[in-house]
Amino acid sequence: MSAQNQEATTSRKKVLFLITKATWGGAQRYVFDLATTLPKDRFDVAVAFGQEGLLAKRLRQAEVRTFPIHSMQRDVSLGADTKSLFELYRLFKKEQSDVVHLNSSKAGGVGALAARFARIPKIIFTVHGWPFLERRNILSRAIILLASWFTALLCHKIIVVSEYDLKIARKMPFIAYRTVRIYNGIDLHMQFGPADVIRHSFPKGAHITGTIGELNRNKNQIALVEQAKSDPSMYVAIVGDGEDRTCLRQKIEQYGLHDRVKVIGFMWASQVLRGFDVFALPSLKEGLPYVLLEARAANLPIVANRVGGVSEALEKPLSEFSLGKMISQTVALY
Repeated sequence: MSAQNQEATTSRKKVLFLITKATWGGAQRYVFDLATTLPKDRFDVAVAFGQEGLLAKRLRQAEVRTFPIHSMQRDVSLGADTKSLFELYRLFKKEQSDVVHLNSSKAGGVGALAARFARIPKIIFTVHGWPFLERRNILSRAIILLASWFTALLCHKIIVVSEYDLKIARKMPFIAYRTVRIYNGIDLHMQFGPADVIRHSFPKGAHITGTIGELNRNKNQIALVEQAKSDPSMYVAIVGDGEDRTCLRQKIEQYGLHDRVKVIGFMWASQVLRGFDVFALPSLKEGLPYVLLEARAANLPIVANRVGGVSEALEKPLSEFSLGKMISQTVALY
Protein backbone atom coordinates (compact mmCIF):
# COMPACT_ATOMS: atom_id res chain seq x y z
CA MET A 1 0.00 0.00 0.00
CA SER A 2 1.39 3.43 -0.93
CA ALA A 3 1.92 6.05 1.77
CA GLN A 4 -0.86 8.14 0.21
CA ASN A 5 -3.35 5.26 0.25
CA GLN A 6 -2.37 4.33 3.81
CA GLU A 7 -2.93 7.90 4.97
CA ALA A 8 -6.38 7.97 3.27
CA THR A 9 -7.33 4.70 4.97
CA THR A 10 -6.24 5.76 8.45
CA SER A 11 -7.89 9.18 8.13
CA ARG A 12 -11.33 7.66 7.59
CA LYS A 13 -13.62 7.88 10.59
CA LYS A 14 -14.46 4.44 12.00
CA VAL A 15 -18.21 3.95 12.58
CA LEU A 16 -19.56 0.82 14.25
CA PHE A 17 -23.32 0.22 14.20
CA LEU A 18 -24.91 -2.04 16.80
CA ILE A 19 -28.38 -3.60 16.66
CA THR A 20 -29.96 -6.42 18.68
CA LYS A 21 -31.41 -8.47 15.81
CA ALA A 22 -30.04 -8.69 12.28
CA THR A 23 -33.43 -9.78 10.93
CA TRP A 24 -35.41 -7.25 8.89
CA GLY A 25 -37.63 -4.37 9.97
CA GLY A 26 -37.52 -0.60 10.19
CA ALA A 27 -34.50 -0.41 12.50
CA GLN A 28 -32.61 -2.99 10.44
CA ARG A 29 -33.37 -1.13 7.22
CA TYR A 30 -32.13 2.09 8.83
CA VAL A 31 -28.81 0.44 9.76
CA PHE A 32 -28.46 -1.11 6.30
CA ASP A 33 -29.12 2.21 4.52
CA LEU A 34 -26.56 4.05 6.62
CA ALA A 35 -23.95 1.29 6.58
CA THR A 36 -24.07 0.93 2.80
CA THR A 37 -24.49 4.59 1.86
CA LEU A 38 -21.96 6.44 4.04
CA PRO A 39 -19.19 7.79 1.76
CA LYS A 40 -16.45 5.15 1.67
CA ASP A 41 -13.71 7.75 1.29
CA ARG A 42 -14.72 9.29 4.64
CA PHE A 43 -15.97 6.36 6.73
CA ASP A 44 -14.82 2.86 7.64
CA VAL A 45 -18.07 1.08 8.53
CA ALA A 46 -18.85 -2.12 10.43
CA VAL A 47 -22.02 -3.58 11.97
CA ALA A 48 -22.36 -5.71 15.12
CA PHE A 49 -25.53 -7.59 16.00
CA GLY A 50 -27.05 -10.37 18.08
CA GLN A 51 -29.49 -12.62 16.24
CA GLU A 52 -28.56 -13.52 12.66
CA GLY A 53 -30.99 -12.80 9.82
CA LEU A 54 -31.59 -11.03 6.52
CA LEU A 55 -29.79 -7.84 7.56
CA ALA A 56 -26.61 -9.79 8.23
CA LYS A 57 -26.90 -11.56 4.87
CA ARG A 58 -27.43 -8.33 2.94
CA LEU A 59 -24.57 -6.56 4.73
CA ARG A 60 -22.19 -9.36 3.81
CA GLN A 61 -23.38 -9.23 0.22
CA ALA A 62 -22.60 -5.49 0.27
CA GLU A 63 -19.13 -6.29 1.67
CA VAL A 64 -19.76 -4.48 4.96
CA ARG A 65 -17.75 -5.93 7.84
CA THR A 66 -19.98 -7.70 10.41
CA PHE A 67 -19.47 -8.88 13.99
CA PRO A 68 -21.96 -11.37 15.46
CA ILE A 69 -22.40 -10.90 19.24
CA HIS A 70 -23.66 -14.37 20.09
CA SER A 71 -24.49 -13.59 23.71
CA MET A 72 -26.74 -10.64 22.89
CA GLN A 73 -30.46 -11.44 22.89
CA ARG A 74 -33.69 -9.46 23.02
CA ASP A 75 -35.00 -10.83 26.34
CA VAL A 76 -33.54 -9.67 29.64
CA SER A 77 -31.02 -12.14 31.07
CA LEU A 78 -28.45 -11.09 33.66
CA GLY A 79 -25.97 -13.76 32.58
CA ALA A 80 -26.30 -13.19 28.83
CA ASP A 81 -26.40 -9.39 29.20
CA THR A 82 -23.25 -9.37 31.31
CA LYS A 83 -21.51 -11.61 28.79
CA SER A 84 -22.56 -9.38 25.88
CA LEU A 85 -21.36 -6.29 27.80
CA PHE A 86 -17.83 -7.71 28.01
CA GLU A 87 -17.99 -9.02 24.44
CA LEU A 88 -18.93 -5.57 23.17
CA TYR A 89 -16.28 -3.89 25.32
CA ARG A 90 -13.59 -6.10 23.78
CA LEU A 91 -14.91 -5.38 20.28
CA PHE A 92 -14.98 -1.61 20.85
CA LYS A 93 -11.42 -1.62 22.20
CA LYS A 94 -10.19 -3.78 19.34
CA GLU A 95 -11.90 -1.72 16.64
CA GLN A 96 -10.98 1.62 18.23
CA SER A 97 -14.12 3.11 16.70
CA ASP A 98 -14.58 6.88 16.54
CA VAL A 99 -18.36 6.49 16.56
CA VAL A 100 -20.61 3.78 17.97
CA HIS A 101 -24.16 4.14 16.64
CA LEU A 102 -26.67 2.16 18.70
CA ASN A 103 -30.07 0.91 17.52
CA SER A 104 -32.86 -0.92 19.40
CA SER A 105 -33.40 -1.00 23.16
CA LYS A 106 -31.20 -3.92 24.25
CA ALA A 107 -28.30 -2.95 21.99
CA GLY A 108 -28.73 0.63 23.19
CA GLY A 109 -28.54 -0.14 26.91
CA VAL A 110 -25.75 -2.72 26.90
CA GLY A 111 -23.92 -1.02 24.03
CA ALA A 112 -23.93 2.43 25.63
CA LEU A 113 -22.46 1.07 28.85
CA ALA A 114 -19.78 -0.91 27.01
CA ALA A 115 -18.96 2.10 24.82
CA ARG A 116 -18.53 4.31 27.89
CA PHE A 117 -16.19 1.78 29.50
CA ALA A 118 -14.24 1.60 26.21
CA ARG A 119 -14.08 5.43 26.10
CA ILE A 120 -15.61 5.73 22.64
CA PRO A 121 -15.39 9.42 21.59
CA LYS A 122 -18.92 9.63 20.11
CA ILE A 123 -21.88 7.46 21.17
CA ILE A 124 -25.11 7.92 19.23
CA PHE A 125 -28.41 6.22 19.99
CA THR A 126 -31.28 6.15 17.50
CA VAL A 127 -34.69 5.62 19.10
CA HIS A 128 -37.01 3.88 16.64
CA GLY A 129 -40.03 4.67 18.83
CA TRP A 130 -39.72 4.80 22.64
CA PRO A 131 -40.19 1.23 23.95
CA PHE A 132 -42.06 2.29 27.10
CA LEU A 133 -45.00 3.30 24.88
CA GLU A 134 -45.77 -0.37 24.22
CA ARG A 135 -48.86 -1.80 25.89
CA ARG A 136 -47.51 -3.36 29.09
CA ASN A 137 -48.36 -3.25 32.77
CA ILE A 138 -47.46 -0.05 34.60
CA LEU A 139 -44.47 -1.56 36.45
CA SER A 140 -42.90 -2.87 33.23
CA ARG A 141 -43.38 0.48 31.52
CA ALA A 142 -41.79 2.30 34.45
CA ILE A 143 -38.74 0.02 34.39
CA ILE A 144 -38.38 0.37 30.61
CA LEU A 145 -38.76 4.16 30.88
CA LEU A 146 -35.96 4.29 33.46
CA ALA A 147 -33.76 2.03 31.31
CA SER A 148 -34.43 4.17 28.20
CA TRP A 149 -33.57 7.35 30.07
CA PHE A 150 -30.36 5.84 31.46
CA THR A 151 -29.34 4.65 27.99
CA ALA A 152 -29.92 8.13 26.56
CA LEU A 153 -28.00 9.66 29.45
CA LEU A 154 -24.93 7.57 28.55
CA CYS A 155 -24.97 8.76 24.92
CA HIS A 156 -23.55 11.95 23.42
CA LYS A 157 -26.40 12.31 20.91
CA ILE A 158 -29.87 10.81 20.67
CA ILE A 159 -31.68 10.63 17.33
CA VAL A 160 -35.46 10.32 17.30
CA VAL A 161 -37.33 9.69 14.08
CA SER A 162 -40.43 11.82 14.74
CA GLU A 163 -41.51 15.08 16.36
CA TYR A 164 -43.80 12.94 18.52
CA ASP A 165 -40.81 11.19 20.09
CA LEU A 166 -38.84 14.45 20.27
CA LYS A 167 -41.53 15.99 22.49
CA ILE A 168 -41.23 13.02 24.83
CA ALA A 169 -37.43 13.32 24.93
CA ARG A 170 -37.67 16.99 25.84
CA LYS A 171 -39.55 16.05 29.00
CA MET A 172 -36.76 13.70 30.14
CA PRO A 173 -34.16 15.29 32.47
CA PHE A 174 -30.68 16.05 31.10
CA ILE A 175 -31.19 14.63 27.58
CA ALA A 176 -33.37 17.22 25.84
CA TYR A 177 -30.42 19.25 24.55
CA ARG A 178 -28.72 16.11 23.22
CA THR A 179 -31.70 14.97 21.17
CA VAL A 180 -32.31 15.70 17.49
CA ARG A 181 -35.09 14.65 15.15
CA ILE A 182 -34.04 13.09 11.85
CA TYR A 183 -36.80 11.54 9.75
CA ASN A 184 -36.34 8.13 8.16
CA GLY A 185 -35.76 8.44 4.44
CA ILE A 186 -36.58 6.46 1.30
CA ASP A 187 -35.62 6.62 -2.34
CA LEU A 188 -38.38 8.92 -3.58
CA HIS A 189 -37.94 7.55 -7.10
CA MET A 190 -38.26 3.88 -6.18
CA GLN A 191 -39.81 1.57 -8.75
CA PHE A 192 -42.80 -0.67 -8.00
CA GLY A 193 -43.38 -4.10 -9.53
CA PRO A 194 -46.77 -5.34 -10.85
CA ALA A 195 -47.43 -7.36 -7.64
CA ASP A 196 -48.98 -10.31 -9.48
CA VAL A 197 -48.38 -12.55 -6.45
CA ILE A 198 -50.95 -10.50 -4.52
CA ARG A 199 -53.58 -10.27 -7.25
CA HIS A 200 -53.29 -13.98 -8.09
CA SER A 201 -53.92 -14.88 -4.43
CA PHE A 202 -57.47 -13.50 -4.53
CA PRO A 203 -60.51 -13.69 -6.83
CA LYS A 204 -60.46 -11.44 -9.86
CA GLY A 205 -61.89 -8.03 -9.04
CA ALA A 206 -61.43 -8.38 -5.26
CA HIS A 207 -60.84 -5.11 -3.41
CA ILE A 208 -57.69 -5.89 -1.43
CA THR A 209 -56.65 -4.29 1.84
CA GLY A 210 -52.95 -4.93 2.36
CA THR A 211 -50.46 -4.47 5.16
CA ILE A 212 -46.70 -5.03 5.40
CA GLY A 213 -44.62 -5.51 8.51
CA GLU A 214 -43.10 -7.90 11.01
CA LEU A 215 -45.81 -10.16 12.38
CA ASN A 216 -45.94 -9.21 16.05
CA ARG A 217 -48.21 -7.76 18.70
CA ASN A 218 -47.15 -4.15 18.11
CA LYS A 219 -47.99 -4.34 14.40
CA ASN A 220 -51.45 -5.66 15.36
CA GLN A 221 -52.27 -7.53 12.13
CA ILE A 222 -54.88 -9.49 14.12
CA ALA A 223 -57.11 -6.38 13.95
CA LEU A 224 -57.46 -6.85 10.18
CA VAL A 225 -58.34 -10.52 10.66
CA GLU A 226 -61.04 -9.57 13.16
CA GLN A 227 -62.35 -6.87 10.81
CA ALA A 228 -62.55 -9.34 7.92
CA LYS A 229 -64.50 -11.71 10.16
CA SER A 230 -67.15 -9.00 10.59
CA ASP A 231 -67.09 -7.84 6.95
CA PRO A 232 -67.80 -10.61 4.39
CA SER A 233 -66.73 -8.34 1.52
CA MET A 234 -63.24 -7.69 2.90
CA TYR A 235 -60.11 -9.27 1.38
CA VAL A 236 -56.84 -8.92 3.30
CA ALA A 237 -53.21 -9.54 2.29
CA ILE A 238 -50.79 -9.70 5.24
CA VAL A 239 -47.19 -9.46 4.04
CA GLY A 240 -44.38 -10.26 6.46
CA ASP A 241 -43.02 -12.84 8.83
CA GLY A 242 -42.48 -13.03 12.56
CA GLU A 243 -43.48 -14.53 15.88
CA ASP A 244 -47.25 -14.09 15.34
CA ARG A 245 -47.38 -15.95 12.04
CA THR A 246 -48.76 -19.20 13.51
CA CYS A 247 -51.29 -17.38 15.68
CA LEU A 248 -52.60 -15.37 12.72
CA ARG A 249 -52.97 -18.47 10.56
CA GLN A 250 -54.79 -20.28 13.34
CA LYS A 251 -57.26 -17.40 13.68
CA ILE A 252 -57.80 -17.30 9.93
CA GLU A 253 -58.62 -21.01 9.94
CA GLN A 254 -60.76 -20.72 13.07
CA TYR A 255 -62.87 -17.99 11.45
CA GLY A 256 -63.00 -19.74 8.08
CA LEU A 257 -61.32 -16.84 6.31
CA HIS A 258 -58.66 -18.72 4.33
CA ASP A 259 -60.24 -17.64 1.02
CA ARG A 260 -60.33 -13.94 1.97
CA VAL A 261 -57.35 -13.41 4.31
CA LYS A 262 -53.87 -14.52 3.23
CA VAL A 263 -50.56 -14.47 5.10
CA ILE A 264 -48.23 -13.99 2.16
CA GLY A 265 -44.88 -14.18 3.95
CA PHE A 266 -41.90 -11.86 3.60
CA MET A 267 -41.65 -9.83 0.40
CA TRP A 268 -40.21 -6.40 -0.38
CA ALA A 269 -42.74 -3.56 -0.31
CA SER A 270 -41.87 -2.61 -3.89
CA GLN A 271 -42.95 -6.10 -5.00
CA VAL A 272 -46.42 -6.02 -3.44
CA LEU A 273 -47.74 -2.47 -2.94
CA ARG A 274 -49.21 -2.25 -6.46
CA GLY A 275 -51.32 -5.29 -5.62
CA PHE A 276 -53.21 -3.44 -2.87
CA ASP A 277 -56.26 -1.22 -3.34
CA VAL A 278 -55.86 0.17 0.19
CA PHE A 279 -52.87 0.10 2.51
CA ALA A 280 -53.62 -0.46 6.21
CA LEU A 281 -51.34 -0.01 9.21
CA PRO A 282 -53.15 -1.07 12.40
CA SER A 283 -50.04 -0.72 14.60
CA LEU A 284 -50.33 -0.09 18.33
CA LYS A 285 -46.86 1.49 18.48
CA GLU A 286 -44.63 3.03 15.80
CA GLY A 287 -41.60 5.20 15.32
CA LEU A 288 -41.67 6.59 11.77
CA PRO A 289 -42.84 3.71 9.50
CA TYR A 290 -40.92 3.31 6.25
CA VAL A 291 -43.81 1.37 4.77
CA LEU A 292 -46.18 4.35 5.07
CA LEU A 293 -43.74 6.45 3.09
CA GLU A 294 -43.56 3.74 0.44
CA ALA A 295 -47.35 3.43 0.33
CA ARG A 296 -47.54 7.18 -0.22
CA ALA A 297 -44.92 6.94 -2.98
CA ALA A 298 -47.13 4.26 -4.58
CA ASN A 299 -50.11 6.66 -4.39
CA LEU A 300 -52.24 4.28 -2.34
CA PRO A 301 -55.15 5.26 -0.09
CA ILE A 302 -53.99 4.70 3.50
CA VAL A 303 -55.80 3.75 6.70
CA ALA A 304 -53.65 3.83 9.84
CA ASN A 305 -53.72 4.17 13.60
CA ARG A 306 -52.32 7.57 14.55
CA VAL A 307 -49.56 6.39 16.85
CA GLY A 308 -45.99 7.67 17.12
CA GLY A 309 -44.86 9.42 13.95
CA VAL A 310 -47.72 8.12 11.77
CA SER A 311 -49.42 11.54 11.52
CA GLU A 312 -46.17 13.14 10.40
CA ALA A 313 -45.54 10.40 7.83
CA LEU A 314 -49.01 10.99 6.37
CA GLU A 315 -49.25 14.78 6.53
CA LYS A 316 -45.82 16.24 5.79
CA PRO A 317 -44.57 16.60 2.20
CA LEU A 318 -42.99 13.38 0.98
CA SER A 319 -39.85 15.35 0.12
CA GLU A 320 -39.18 15.62 3.87
CA PHE A 321 -38.44 11.90 3.91
CA SER A 322 -35.71 11.52 1.30
CA LEU A 323 -32.89 9.05 1.88
CA GLY A 324 -30.29 11.66 0.94
CA LYS A 325 -31.60 14.07 3.56
CA MET A 326 -31.52 11.39 6.26
CA ILE A 327 -27.95 10.43 5.38
CA SER A 328 -26.60 14.00 5.30
CA GLN A 329 -28.23 14.97 8.62
CA THR A 330 -26.89 11.84 10.31
CA VAL A 331 -23.39 12.25 8.90
CA ALA A 332 -23.30 15.76 10.36
CA LEU A 333 -23.50 14.20 13.85
CA TYR A 334 -20.47 11.97 13.26
